[in-house]
Amino acid sequence: RAAEDTERLGTLKEIRVNLLECKVCFEKFNAQRAERRPQNLSCGHVLCAECVEALSRPLLRKLECPFCRQLCPVDATSHCQPLCDLQELLSSSPASLCMEKKDEEEAPSVSGTALHLCLTFGGWGTLINPTGVAVMQSSGTVFVVHEGEKSVMVFTSQGKKRHAFGQRGHAGEDLCYPVDVAVTPCGHVVVTDAGDKAVKVFTSRGNHVITMKAGFRMPWGVDTDSGGRILVSDVQAGTLSRFKVDYKHGVTLEEGVVASHLENPKAVACCRTSGHMAVIEHVNDDTDSARKQSYSRLTVFTPDLHILYQTDNLSLNLKASVTINMSAVTFDRKGHPLVVDSLQGMIWTFGGVQSGAVLTPLVAENLIRPVGLVPLNNTLIIVDAGDH
Repeated sequence: RAAEDTERLGTLKEIRVNLLECKVCFEKFNAQRAERRPQNLSCGHVLCAECVEALSRPLLRKLECPFCRQLCPVDATSHCQPLCDLQELLSSSPASLCMEKKDEEEAPSVSGTALHLCLTFGGWGTLINPTGVAVMQSSGTVFVVHEGEKSVMVFTSQGKKRHAFGQRGHAGEDLCYPVDVAVTPCGHVVVTDAGDKAVKVFTSRGNHVITMKAGFRMPWGVDTDSGGRILVSDVQAGTLSRFKVDYKHGVTLEEGVVASHLENPKAVACCRTSGHMAVIEHVNDDTDSARKQSYSRLTVFTPDLHILYQTDNLSLNLKASVTINMSAVTFDRKGHPLVVDSLQGMIWTFGGVQSGAVLTPLVAENLIRPVGLVPLNNTLIIVDAGDH
């Protein structure tokens, strides 16, 4: 009976998340609020009324469905009554009330969070499914890669859009499938292009400097150190590579693999004060074929590539009774690793790993699905794919 109840609650939770909220703004549908009423598009997908209005083109009175890209007439949208009825039915059911109580009981206790929301910018239309963020420390200029027509969006530190560059395409200077972005100390912008299997360097204004192929199979994470060298992870090759570039003449001076035999390395970070490097791997545990599972692993290297610290989410769960899914990493100005938990929408710090890491929450509110972060002075800039 207990197993049946657990399964039932899990099904209700899936319904609540997958059916009863708008998949653009991630707000719950609500028939009592005009802007949150679910609307049927002619293609069959459902958005809230506010998102229909935000995505529509006033002159054409049409909108491009964010899921199937079909052009749908705004005047042809209709109220989705079945979803409203389902929401009303579930909200009054004992199982739903039990689930809400269970969610409250199981919510992580995070009383020591140190950072609070002070600014948001972007949003659907300006940013579309962003995947990486970087900042120019000297000016505070913020660079975000996303799925827009121009893949690199540039903002001031206060969130005002400056310009965009990186045309979508397959040409040498275009960006096919950008994943991550970094900024060198001298202000050049480095983007990993998984679609073109290359790393591409631009000026801060978007002028192409150099494209590096270097036998990449699928370049993913990228960062730069204090000397301007570029560190790149290759998720398929299982490597970390480092490059030294003559940015003035657009040529590669040095290149080489600095770590190999990694398992699906994605996020990487360089600490510009200590020279430490960090990588997050997504490891598939095949030891028990009947119970396959994957977990994330954080490794911090010294400048000469010795392992300084290593942990994974399984170990953290045993030691600290905390289940986190590490998906992105950076260093704060003290050289402490900070990691993103994209599933729970949280940011954690490990403190000084040399003196014994202590896992502490930094941000536990106002995030949906964070995918990248970077420090700037006394703030932390986080890119959230959940609300774009």
